Amino acid sequence: MKQKILVIGGVAGGATTASQIRKLDKESTIIMFEKDEYISFGNCGMPYYIGDIITERDSLFAATPQSFKEKKNIEVRTRHEVIDINRPSKILTIKNLQTEELYEESYDKLLLAPGAYPFVPDLPGIGIIPSFTLRNIEDMDYIKQYINEHTPSSCAIVGGGFIGLEMAENFTQIGLDVHVIERSEQVMKMIDPSMAEHLHEHLKENGVHLLLNSSLEGIESDRTLKLSTGEQLKVDFLLFAVGVKPKVDLAEKAGLTIGETGGIVTNEFMQTNDPNIYAVGDAIQTFHFHLQTPKRVPLAWPAHRQSYIAAKHIAGEPVSFKGLLGTSIAKVFHLTVAATGLSEKALNQMEMEYKTVEHSGKSHAGYYPGAEYVYIRVHFNPLDGKIYGAQIVGGDGVDKRIDVIVTAIYGGIPVHELQALETSYSPPYSSPKDLLNIVGYKAEDMIQKTK
Repeated sequence: MKQKILVIGGVAGGATTASQIRKLDKESTIIMFEKDEYISFGNCGMPYYIGDIITERDSLFAATPQSFKEKKNIEVRTRHEVIDINRPSKILTIKNLQTEELYEESYDKLLLAPGAYPFVPDLPGIGIIPSFTLRNIEDMDYIKQYINEHTPSSCAIVGGGFIGLEMAENFTQIGLDVHVIERSEQVMKMIDPSMAEHLHEHLKENGVHLLLNSSLEGIESDRTLKLSTGEQLKVDFLLFAVGVKPKVDLAEKAGLTIGETGGIVTNEFMQTNDPNIYAVGDAIQTFHFHLQTPKRVPLAWPAHRQSYIAAKHIAGEPVSFKGLLGTSIAKVFHLTVAATGLSEKALNQMEMEYKTVEHSGKSHAGYYPGAEYVYIRVHFNPLDGKIYGAQIVGGDGVDKRIDVIVTAIYGGIPVHELQALETSYSPPYSSPKDLLNIVGYKAEDMIQKTK
């Protein structure tokens, strides 16, 4: 049945959903509204463009409004902001930001992909020093322009999460003296403290000044940063990387349910409490794979998967969403850190019984040049070996091993059965018994001791 499908927001959520719908439905009208200028770009590549690792700005762009129209027959209206959703009438009110014109557009199905705002704390003196966030292309260009025009020598990054550490590496790459201010006792709060210690040491080895248990309290008139520890710091500019807030204003105004995580509540088909309105991406609340509890994960993979689920349902070919583990990975100088599922802290908070198997070893055969240490922690049910979560920090091969563990979780493979996986072996890549095989052998002994 031919429908009129409107999409609010582009990038990983909106643009991907629109494309997926078109693959399944060649007849329906699809119109996408994007408040900004760009509709499809590689957010995750922005730190590396600032750090001169990616040298071609245009390589970050996956599609344009013109290519969407020519290749997919999807109309894209950039610099258009949807300001109201009339649910009973199924009509949007839209503002053309270039002409200030207001107009209306009806819909049969509506997809929300509004994304999230970077969180910036309200601090005394915040306007005294140049301050940035990194959420979109405009932010990236603003930072790049400032660095090129003012040639700063130092900066402070507020927040030690993914963006904070990736930017610490890339700012260091271009010669800046970098300070990371993190209010908790460790960076990367989703990993266990013992794993974070490897990152702390590595950051310091690469010249980053790591200020843990410290928060920014304000900026003096001479650009001096005042920290909660009493320490004072002078830098040329600030980058705030303290997380994001879901953009739910429009959804909330329309009476859509907002959940305890602050995101738009969706079901297993990405429908909101209005069955004609779907939502995907950074602004939504779904559920945890293990616990079935509310969860919001503002990362690229969830947005892409949710887009497929929403598109399939809109096209009349429903596939249900299975929940999120929160799988993530980041490059921090010469180390890679990856995590999936429940951490030690989360398991303790849930008062769940668990065991932890740990192993460290070389990324490949030790006699082959370039072998690097890899550290693995896997949390599991001590009775049946069900894997709850894992973290890996190290050199080569972190990515493939975390992906094997994710596959095991989704496939219901218990931790002790990792020993039976016939992993590929050649000296440049692994060892005859892979690190995960050994994790499985160790876990088997731990499970036997609980019987």
